[in-house]
Amino acid sequence: MKPDRLKEIPLFSDLSGDDLERLGGWTDEVDLPAGKPLISQGNFPHEFMVLESGTAEVTHDGEHLADLGPGDFFGEMALLEEQRRMASVMTTSEATVIVMHARNFHAMEEAMPEVAARIREVMEERRREHEAKGIES
Repeated sequence: MKPDRLKEIPLFSDLSGDDLERLGGWTDEVDLPAGKPLISQGNFPHEFMVLESGTAEVTHDGEHLADLGPGDFFGEMALLEEQRRMASVMTTSEATVIVMHARNFHAMEEAMPEVAARIREVMEERRREHEAKGIES
């Protein structure tokens, strides 16, 4: 993926040009239709995703948890904790998604600890929200 496109994503906006180049080599950009399942609850994790454009819905056991928009990311919890997916995500409009496979996600964690720290912060916020709703991790 082109580094200038990654720079527009809040999660990556303050990375250096070299880091954006490296990150671009680890990511793919995919255009998807509305109604496309991205992550299925209970499956093993294989990727981390960032919504570049469009919208998506997060559900757990069929119940609505959240709506996602440009800049939102998902799939990190299962990758970081090496567990099955705890929610499903489906596009609700045409969308462009940045996809990073697990192997590259773990390389990014090592090479860019500041990005990994931001992802972990959001993950902890989501965990607290899930616990408040009675959803187990």
